[in-house]
Amino acid sequence: MANSNDILWFKTSFAANITAATAGTVFDVDMLTALACQETGELWTAMRRQNLTPVQIAALCCGDIIDANGGRNAFPRTKADLTAVPNGTQMFAIARTAFVDMAAHVPQYQRYTSNPNKFCHGFGVFQYDLQFFLEDPNYFLLQKYQNFSSSLQKALGELKTGLRKRGLQNRTSITDMEFCEVAICYNTGGFDPSRGLKQGYKVDGKYYGEFIRDYLAMARRVAAPGAAPAVVAPAAGTAFVSDGGAVTAAGAFFEVTTSVSTLRLRSEPRISNPEGENVVAEMPDGHIVQAVGGDVRNGFIEVETMLGNRLFRGFAASRYLQAISAPSAQVEISNSAPPAAVGQIPPANLKPPAGLITKRTAIATAHSLNEPNMPRRTSTGPAELRAELGAIIDYLATDNPRHKRYWPRDGLTFCNIYAHDYCTLAGVYLPRTWWNQSALLKIAAGQQLQAKLGNTVDEVRANDLFRWLRDFGTAFGWRRAASPTELQDHANMGGVSLIVARRKQDGRSGHIVAVVPETADETAKRDASGQVTMPLQSQAGAENFRYGRSTLNWWKDDRFAESAFWIHG
Repeated sequence: MANSNDILWFKTSFAANITAATAGTVFDVDMLTALACQETGELWTAMRRQNLTPVQIAALCCGDIIDANGGRNAFPRTKADLTAVPNGTQMFAIARTAFVDMAAHVPQYQRYTSNPNKFCHGFGVFQYDLQFFLEDPNYFLLQKYQNFSSSLQKALGELKTGLRKRGLQNRTSITDMEFCEVAICYNTGGFDPSRGLKQGYKVDGKYYGEFIRDYLAMARRVAAPGAAPAVVAPAAGTAFVSDGGAVTAAGAFFEVTTSVSTLRLRSEPRISNPEGENVVAEMPDGHIVQAVGGDVRNGFIEVETMLGNRLFRGFAASRYLQAISAPSAQVEISNSAPPAAVGQIPPANLKPPAGLITKRTAIATAHSLNEPNMPRRTSTGPAELRAELGAIIDYLATDNPRHKRYWPRDGLTFCNIYAHDYCTLAGVYLPRTWWNQSALLKIAAGQQLQAKLGNTVDEVRANDLFRWLRDFGTAFGWRRAASPTELQDHANMGGVSLIVARRKQDGRSGHIVAVVPETADETAKRDASGQVTMPLQSQAGAENFRYGRSTLNWWKDDRFAESAFWIHG
């Protein structure tokens, strides 16, 4: 698998060509780099260490050897298929020579050269397939694929076909996830939204679309010479978190005025049945929003607003919106205390007594786990971060009855403790105890306090965590997410994702779960449009499981007053 140094070499060698060729398209250098990593990365990552020039390497990038059916349906499936068509014998000689020349520099292919019937069917850095020999024989017979620019043009042509198949041909830009979908079309000829990125060529349980996603994330962090990277690489042990967007609405400003409750932001200008079905967020009383247009539709106005550093757009009941003059600063549309105001508040971790080891096998206390050799996140690449989160899930193993820390008992459940442990081992702060009001006032006055249970800090439960994330989370790196799809996509990049719901009855348990990376065997559920309807979750609670989908939209159940999605690097 190509690494950051390989990607830097590729960009150094070919970024100028790609920049010129993609001008005026929705594609960019990083996207084509990701495609090249997936298509021929195993070839050029080996060749570049052998003092070959980029021109020589581009000419040698031919692969996908065949000599019999092997499950391939496209022409040609065998040598006999190829030699049976006009100029097929000449083409076989070219394809055979291309294979032998490539194998001379890539050791893992050398053992296959003894079979005289084996030949390549993928040509050039972007692997234009020999199935197109019947319609464009000269491209192969004249060996145009040996030229990087020619291979690039063929790839762009196929990618544009993928855009049309995804209905994106009239767009001026596409998201990284949309490029992954187009790349799957490039590989398979189509895309099934309900399967997400688990489509295309598969090796060791990982699909083509997932490889493209990971390579693109890596390419975004590597700068070509003379350029800046598309994104700043996150610190080791964390995943990239994009900014949450910004308000683009140009309409009037309104203040939420309910006096008695939060105001629901809905995906449609109607009250759904059940009422919570189309709710995308809850806006607090006094919150500021900005109208997208201003028309009242069915008693609703379309608005934009920021919640937890994330842009939300939806419909709010006009009777609870009071027109106001424009704020002095660009819309302060957040119910979270600004980071500057809470940035000096330290974590509230209890210090364990000397010699005390808090174990998974013991009934939970207010202390965090401190067993020796616990797994952590330390890597930088998405694949490695996902594997480390998987190791944390398996280590905590909430489904193991021996792990009394998470096992329900006496009517009590411990989702909050599992969420805390999962986040802590992932290097993300989610409190097990938090400062009480008296302590917060003293900290605000400049005092430095030690966390002491029942004195300066109290244990936090799921309802408390809902409020903590709302009020303090952004200062500790948390950001709201707008949908289960966004939660799952972030987890799949190796990031930490949470769903938290606050119970209407404060004495009753709320709930908090981790949305975790999909695996070869455990997946989220998607609808026909590709949106995640049931993210892959891990929890402790009335039922404990490492991986599961839980109940559809459980966070919108009538038991809960409000819910929210949160992500962290």
